[in-house]
Amino acid sequence: MPKIQYFLGGNTPSGFYSLYHQLSDPRRFRAVYIIKSGPGSGKSTLMRRVERHAQAAGLETEEVLCSGDPDSLDAVIIPALGAAVVDGTAPHVLEPCCPGAVDRYIDLSGFYDRAGLQPIKEDIMAATAEYQGHYKRVYRCLGAAGELRRDVNELLAVPAVQQKLAKRAAGIIGRELKKPGGAGGADQRFLSAVTHKGALTLWGTVEAQAGRVYELADSSGLAHHLLNPILTAGLAAGHRAVACPDPMAPDRLAHLIFPDLSLAFVTSTPEAPWPHRAYRRLRLDAMVDADACRAAKPRLRFTRRVAAALTEEAVAGLAQAKAAHDKLERLYNPYVDFDGVMETADRTADEILSLERI
Repeated sequence: MPKIQYFLGGNTPSGFYSLYHQLSDPRRFRAVYIIKSGPGSGKSTLMRRVERHAQAAGLETEEVLCSGDPDSLDAVIIPALGAAVVDGTAPHVLEPCCPGAVDRYIDLSGFYDRAGLQPIKEDIMAATAEYQGHYKRVYRCLGAAGELRRDVNELLAVPAVQQKLAKRAAGIIGRELKKPGGAGGADQRFLSAVTHKGALTLWGTVEAQAGRVYELADSSGLAHHLLNPILTAGLAAGHRAVACPDPMAPDRLAHLIFPDLSLAFVTSTPEAPWPHRAYRRLRLDAMVDADACRAAKPRLRFTRRVAAALTEEAVAGLAQAKAAHDKLERLYNPYVDFDGVMETADRTADEILSLERI
């Protein structure tokens, strides 16, 4: 079975965009463990060990991947127990909102060998500065690419096109959202992210939660105008939704999942196409005024080409940042008591598994 994986933070045109505050909602969670420590101290290792304990107990988990390095974990959520273990360090700083009753800290800094680290202090400082410097360039490139993408959207998503999309959304709402749900509510998650591996979309997460998938073929940023009214109608009908922003425009929706309906709507682009046969395929690009497209063809070609080049440059910067962070972790790793980290993981898992199911 495909895993349920999301990002709760994204590398965006405005910098790092965090949705981690959703893990500090005491109405949704009963136990949130916030890890505090530095590089190479075993945060991801601890979370993976807790996850394995939960899975061995027959519990489903949701993985939150790091947008800087999607091979690394930033959080593990165990929905059936209302529990989560999360890396609460920068850039996705998380602090308790209900200390003791819900949230508690896990401090891994005590497992550093402070005496052993002293001789390599200058190396650590240099690697840290190198890592942070790469991110400055990444966000400059993404900022410029985001402005160009917005220019394309403003050119093509004129009121007449938005009206067509609203009409199509009304038809979908009447067909798909007739059945009333329960309490409803929405979670925000990034399904896509700009990573050191390129622009990545976690299609397996859609497969794990939806048997019916609407593929929205869209290279012009039109999907938001279709998805927003569908989300509003779904919540009004009492359905649970996962609303997924566009990492290149976090104020706009790119994907939408209704797990209780086994239904999803995904934006499919030439760069990140939906890899399977869709339940229905909607060509949103076909709704754009053909004459306007022809008149603006040179401008659109230039804008898209430059935006793509800037995004590629940002990906290259993220790869350099990843290499610098790996260097930083290699400096720290020999001076970490990983046996102590594992024991902490086991104790944390025991505490979480003692909770009653919701």
